[in-house]
Order: sequence, then C-alpha cells, then structure tokens
Amino acid sequence: MTAAPVPPATSHTAPAFSWRFVTPLFTGSAINAINTSLIATALVPIAAAVHVPVGRTAVLVSALYLACAIAQPVGGKLAEEFGPRRVFLAGVLIVLAGGVVGGLGEDLTALVVARVLIGVGSSAVYPSAMLLIRRRAEAAGLDAPPGGVLGGLMIAGAATSALGLPIGGVLVDAWGWRTTFLINLPFALLALAMAFCWIPADPPVAGPRTLRQLAARLDVAGIIGFGGAIAALLVFLTGLPQADWSVLGLAVVIGVGLVWWELRARRPFFDVRLLARNPALTRTYLRFALAGLCVYTVLYGLTQWLQAGRSMSSEEAGLLLLPMSALSALIARPISQRNLVRTPLIVAAVSCLAASAGVLALTASTPTVWIVAITLVFGVTLGTTISAHQTALYTQVGAGEIGTAAGLFRTFGFLGSIASSALISVVFHSEVNDHRLHLIALTMVAVSVLGLLVVVTDRTVMARARA
Repeated sequence: MTAAPVPPATSHTAPAFSWRFVTPLFTGSAINAINTSLIATALVPIAAAVHVPVGRTAVLVSALYLACAIAQPVGGKLAEEFGPRRVFLAGVLIVLAGGVVGGLGEDLTALVVARVLIGVGSSAVYPSAMLLIRRRAEAAGLDAPPGGVLGGLMIAGAATSALGLPIGGVLVDAWGWRTTFLINLPFALLALAMAFCWIPADPPVAGPRTLRQLAARLDVAGIIGFGGAIAALLVFLTGLPQADWSVLGLAVVIGVGLVWWELRARRPFFDVRLLARNPALTRTYLRFALAGLCVYTVLYGLTQWLQAGRSMSSEEAGLLLLPMSALSALIARPISQRNLVRTPLIVAAVSCLAASAGVLALTASTPTVWIVAITLVFGVTLGTTISAHQTALYTQVGAGEIGTAAGLFRTFGFLGSIASSALISVVFHSEVNDHRLHLIALTMVAVSVLGLLVVVTDRTVMARARA
C-alpha cells in the first residue's frame, strides 16, 4: 500500500537551513569524495619522485580507504558525545594537516601518513553534518526529512567522487603530483572559516570527564576491535589474488570477539542489537555496499581498461566519466527533495543490472559514444541509490544514533569500494583486455541481481513510496 504523501516541509526548511548553515557542510563533505579518486592520476609520478615501484604506491589508495572505513562511524560517535560542530571543525583541521604533510612529503611514508590524516579528518565531516541537520530539523519542528538539504549533502559527498579523476589529471599535468595534496588546503580553510562563523556552537559537554569514564563512554575497546577487523579484512582483500587465509581468519576472530564485546557493552560503539532489531537499516547498509561495489568498479576498473585497452590518458578517461557524475547530481536532488525511497531504489537496481550487462558488450573498438551511454546509465544508478538510501537512513534511526549510523552507512560504501578494488586486482592482475573486462562485468551482473532481489523482497521498501 502506498503511503500518503508527505506534507511539504518548505515553510520551516527555508529559515532553518539557510545557505550559511548548509554551505560549510556541503564544502566539507566534498573533500572526502574528491580525495577518494584524486590520487589515481598521481601514482606514477609519485613513484618516480620517491623512487619506489609503481605498485607500492597503491598503498596510498588503500590507506585512505582503511582510514575512512574506520573513521566514519568513529567520527559519528564522537559527534554524538562531544558535539557535531566541534568534531566537524576538528576533522577539517586534520585534513588541513594532511594536506601540508603530503605537500611537503619527501618519501612514501610521509605521503601515507598524509593520506591517513586526510581520510580521518574528512570522515568526521559527513556524520557530523548528518547530526547537525537532524538536530536543526527537530528544533524547527519538521515532520519530514529536509530532502533538499539531504540531496545537497549527497551531491557534495558522493556524486562529486568522479570529479577527482579529471581534477587530478589537470593538477598533475599542470603543477605536479604535490598539488593532489595541496588542493586540500583552500577547501579545508574555506570550510573551517565558514563552519566557525556560521554553524552555531554546541552546548557544553555533559557527563564523565576522567579517562576511564571517557573510554567507557566512547567504547574504546569496541572502536579498536572494529578497526582491527576492518584492517585485517582490507589487508586480505588488497593482497588478492595471493590470498593470505591467516589474515582472513584473523579478521573473523576479531569480528567474533567484537560482537561478543559489543553485546555486553553498556554503550556499544558498534551496536549489534540495533542491527538485529532494525533489519530495515541492515538491509539499507547491504544494498548500499552492493551498489558501491558496482559503481566503484566502473570508476576504477573501466578507467584502467580505457587507459590500457584504448590508450587513453588518465585525464581523458576521467573526463569521459564526468557526464555520469553530472547526471547523478541532476537526478539526486529532485529525488531527495520529495523524500522518495521505493521507486528510486527499484530504478537503481534495474539500471545497475542493465549497465553491468552493457559492459559485457564493450570492446576495444566500441565507439566512445556507447561507452559514455553505459556510464550515463551508471549515473542513474549513482544518483538514485545514494539519495534514496540516505533518506531511508535518516528515518530508520533516532537522533541520538544518527551520527554513528551515518558513519556506518559510509563504511559499508567503502567496503563496497574495497571489494571492487579486490575484484579489479584479481581480474586485471596480469593483463588488462576485453576478455577480463567481461569477467568483471559478469561479476557486476551477479551483484546487481542480488541487489535487485534485496530491494523487491524488502517489504519495508515496497510498502513505502516516501520516507
């Protein structure tokens, strides 16, 4: 049964969410999205500059993934406990430090540290922004999610990820690889100044102040266990096709220990009970991870094939994906403004399946226009899936849990991207050609079918047209 239309929230949204309030949130969220792909065009010149094999520079990609996957829910937890504005400002300052360290770095170790700092700092921004938006909406008495604001946050925090490739190519060609780190400085300074001036201060922090009390309040043991499990899983996946089963076993052991601990913790970091009693939220995470696997495989796998199979430069391959990013942004905003959930999720699953099947038809002689057409279908997937999932997430958890839940939402997205990296690494390990691209496409088709099944069998989604 279709839910009754949600009354427009525009009467309260305009004064509650002024451009001064949302602009720093959007600016800060874009930092993480762009950095996920910005480094791709700089790996070869970085290897030459720091005198290491090109293969070793892949750690710069995996270091950011690991930092983001762990830091997103941690940032949300800290925002819930100590105030979202404080955590937002601290995150932007850490990004600023990472940009300086990377811009001045002389060896691979310094650059890895810089990427971790950028990942940790930028990961604090999105969950803090979600918590700020939720609190502002409740203070304004909104009875529906502020769809326009959520749409803008989604566009800034996810749809801009494809911009990293062409921006990186232009920066590296014009001014060298250090600019892929230094570009964070103006963005961070701008977001810092706007947030400091335009976002209202958090109330004083209440509660325990001793280190032991703070450790219990934050569930430091849970954070360490979560980080250890994610790190071990990432090491296993990035090591493929040479599988280190002992590392996977370690990830399983730590994960089991994490669940045991969190079931007994008074204030758990990774709330296992929340996932158990809120299966709709769990399915949202799963769908988002599956969609992320396909979308990131297009961003990185198709890009590699374009460069190796069609002799395109990094900049040309990146520019070829720009229409996908633009279309996803155009689609996302009206979906978010209307708080749509069911139809966008169905469209996302079907378009992902169709586009993945389209990749099966690509060859080195395929006209460029058809490649662009396939990426545009993936643009439909990106725009619909992120906007609908973000709206669903907003309504599936309470205000006191939205920070950590939003962080975990992003973590599952990064797990999808990590899985896509592993898939690309395994299939393109020895050679990049049409046949191997088709093997990746077959995997994407299988994942898309699974994603479609998760959508159409979800009674919660199918019963609600809007959030």
